[in-house]
Amino acid sequence: MSWRPTYRSSKFRNVYGKADNREECFDGIPITRSVHDSQFCAVNPKFLAIVTESAGGGSFLVIPVSKSGRIDPHYPKVCGHQGNVLDIKWNPFMDHVIASCSEDCSVRIWEIPEGGLRRNMTASALELHGHTRRVGLIEWHPTCSGLLFSAGYDNKIFLWNLEIGGPVKRIDCHSEVILCISLNADGTLLATTCKDNRLRLIEPRSGKVLQEADCKNHRVNRVVFLGNTRRLITTGVSQWNTRQVALWDQDDLTRPITEEEIDGLSGLLFPFYDADTHMLYLAGKGDGNIRYYEIHKEKPYLQYLMEFRSPSPQKGLGVMPKRGLDVGACEVFRFYKLVTLRGLVEPVSMIVPRRSETYQEDIYPMTPGTEPAVSPDEWLSGINRGEVSPVLMSLKGSYKRPDQKALRASKRERRAMVVHGIDLLENIQPKRDSELLKLFFRQQDELKRLREELNHRDTRITQLELELKNLKNDYSSLGYLYLCLCTHVCIHNTVTFLK
Repeated sequence: MSWRPTYRSSKFRNVYGKADNREECFDGIPITRSVHDSQFCAVNPKFLAIVTESAGGGSFLVIPVSKSGRIDPHYPKVCGHQGNVLDIKWNPFMDHVIASCSEDCSVRIWEIPEGGLRRNMTASALELHGHTRRVGLIEWHPTCSGLLFSAGYDNKIFLWNLEIGGPVKRIDCHSEVILCISLNADGTLLATTCKDNRLRLIEPRSGKVLQEADCKNHRVNRVVFLGNTRRLITTGVSQWNTRQVALWDQDDLTRPITEEEIDGLSGLLFPFYDADTHMLYLAGKGDGNIRYYEIHKEKPYLQYLMEFRSPSPQKGLGVMPKRGLDVGACEVFRFYKLVTLRGLVEPVSMIVPRRSETYQEDIYPMTPGTEPAVSPDEWLSGINRGEVSPVLMSLKGSYKRPDQKALRASKRERRAMVVHGIDLLENIQPKRDSELLKLFFRQQDELKRLREELNHRDTRITQLELELKNLKNDYSSLGYLYLCLCTHVCIHNTVTFLK
């Protein structure tokens, strides 16, 4: 019987995070200091929007993605709200349309001109009023460009039809403040978490609660659908006050499929899911690191891959859509990290290390594009186009072969990818037992070399400690001689004076 490896093969196990240079960051931004649990950042291939600190109402910046660097303190803002802006989201089908919600109980739709703002924008394209308390969450429909969900502190969720400029459905099934809302891939299911520690699965057209889970041991804060896998991920706090992530089956919410404790920190844990690569990213509010996992249908359901670490704590994170990534550099995910203490927005790219200079179809499947699948009237009438997900597009058209300068930069990065003497770019998944044994002996040799190096350093540390001790003794001898010399001089001077 041949010996087979027990670990799971994965093409994303060597994914690493890379923060952009300071010149490619957005500096000098007065990021909001609001304590609301939101990202305060939204990005698409054309614009970057950041909620800012302002007096006399809420505002946010809209900056073209290509104009990085230091931002002018008098840069034009979107400042039409009378209260602090709590959430912003770009329309996934129109890059110039953005929605915002505020403490003034309103939801507003803005149309950003081509090239960005040239003066402060105070007049919105559409104002939506219906909530009686501040509005904390908004979410666009994933398959229809004219539908928008909003959740307020009045414990209600409104479904807005932007074509008529009013609400078409009010969902009133929550007894406490709504913490998070998430839609599945085709927008036919709505998942919510609430302050009453309940996870609800709702049919958004009728507002009917299909399933409800009482999370006593796992106090849920955030929820996100895992693409078309019919599963959900929630983050929250365990009964031991440790941060925790749980995986659920949307057809049975009686108990989670699996639970995994992360750490004992207190910051809110935000989940981000990439349906194309089946990777889950976990980023804590106030943390400097981003953990990422791969989701599997079988055990282990959550496979830990790696962690991006940074000394700068993050207040929020914006996520670039797939059509805005650098396909030539094998970039599979990109965050825009808000660093409040430095007034900085730092792009962080997740890259699959590949040597090939051709388009990598295995890591870039068909992804949601800019064409809506149904109209608002069709969706509201119950038409799903045969349960069709968003209209998909290929990223091959945006592929650009990297130039020689980029290749030289990738070689420098490759040198930095050597961990304990093992090149992550060459550490390819073995396909045969002979290759696996070769890799095993290679790692054994590396461990032997590291042990020898560690012993050599221990010997060197011992020698340095002895030298330091001898040096201290020499200083003590010199001090004694100096004291004797001073005493001799004093006695000589006294005898001279007496004579």
